[in-house]
Amino acid sequence: MTVRVERVFELPAPPPDVWAFIADAERRAGAISVVEDFETTGDRTATWHVELPVPRLDRTITVETEDVELDEPRYVEFVGRSRAMNVQGEHTLEATDDRDTRLINRFIVDGRLPGVETYFKRKLDDELANLEADARAFLEP
Repeated sequence: MTVRVERVFELPAPPPDVWAFIADAERRAGAISVVEDFETTGDRTATWHVELPVPRLDRTITVETEDVELDEPRYVEFVGRSRAMNVQGEHTLEATDDRDTRLINRFIVDGRLPGVETYFKRKLDDELANLEADARAFLEP
């Protein structure tokens, strides 16, 4: 079973300001509650150390991520791969007027171990709420 979710945030800032947050892989990772650690490994690559509260998964999962497409300040797509799951994320920025940005977030999580998809089916909305809260905090003057 694959979990797919799309959420849209209206943010009170112009696209270049929102881009500064969403194009930064470390900021994206920091917004996700199950990411215990993060390390940049290259220009567009990073390793996320994820701790999922699922049965029979008693260690941190290493997720190798890569920003596969960047179109500043409009679009970023990343993929993450691990033995437990594969994830794809897309963030599209649209100007709504002179000051605001619509941020469209799409995620696909394909669990490869029992319990992973169930966890994300229950918690992905919460994780996206964390992402929105961190974006708003970053954008505050």
